[in-house]
Amino acid sequence: MSVELVEVVRSGFRECVHRGSLVILDAHGEPTHQLGEVHVPIFPRSTNKPMQAITLLRNGFEPVDEAELAIATASHFGEPDHVALVQRLLDRFGFPEKALECPPDLPFEERARAAALTGDEPRRIYMNCSGKHAAMLATCSINGWPTEGYLDETHPLQRAVIANVTELTGEPETDLGIDGCGLPIIPVSLMNLARAFATMATAEPGTPPRRVADAIRAHPRVISGTNAPDLLAMAATPGLVCKIGADGVHAGALPDGRAFAYKIDDGHDRARMPLTLAILQRMGVDWTEAHTELAAQPVLGGGARVGVIRTIPGVL
Repeated sequence: MSVELVEVVRSGFRECVHRGSLVILDAHGEPTHQLGEVHVPIFPRSTNKPMQAITLLRNGFEPVDEAELAIATASHFGEPDHVALVQRLLDRFGFPEKALECPPDLPFEERARAAALTGDEPRRIYMNCSGKHAAMLATCSINGWPTEGYLDETHPLQRAVIANVTELTGEPETDLGIDGCGLPIIPVSLMNLARAFATMATAEPGTPPRRVADAIRAHPRVISGTNAPDLLAMAATPGLVCKIGADGVHAGALPDGRAFAYKIDDGHDRARMPLTLAILQRMGVDWTEAHTELAAQPVLGGGARVGVIRTIPGVL
């Protein structure tokens, strides 16, 4: 069963608790710490995106630069620089925005969302997965595959993605789900998700897995957005490559192959930063003031700090 991992303390009172499961691997891929259901498959959600991007590289997609590769792995916030990168990719391969089969959305980041609301409607390019979808369209074009219906699990691109994810994770192919953007999603255990990120982080330079890891490390803002968990964690921890997924999933790895993956049962975002930072501390990263500030998120009352969101003492 899952275990209590993160608590919300307000005015000295334990107000909420978040349960979940997690695994930490050493540089040899062996678990050093595991709690909860680490061998039971979950939907990895957007932690899939780096593995999907590896598939694109292996099938002829060649980004102009690392930023373009990063946007192909992104859960971006729909900020102007994100939208510009997706538009550049669409333009380069001659696709209109309507060719994207992800659902229309508004930007996630507050200022970009407010700007869109003043004179715009939800758009496919604003959707956080639009970079991945644009890169998938590009890969279909390169290979002569149909660009309509590329979401279907029987499409040649999705068959390649499924084969690639099962290779990287070691998970047997099983019944698929549908992710928030409409693409097929493969259930993966936390243990194998962490090992897949370790594989990316330690791959030989120039290989598709390493290229994806390096692009994420080089452009943490591109794959996320202003004050996003991945941006903050990677800015504080040189060499870390990590990626969040919806509903409380997070996975990452250090250059030597130490890796982690977790799932928060209730999917609440506020549990992410305290848990990620506690895991990094347990993994032995060089601890800085930036880590300390991120590890204990404030609980506010009337605009003042009255409590803390923290990993439960002694759990890690």
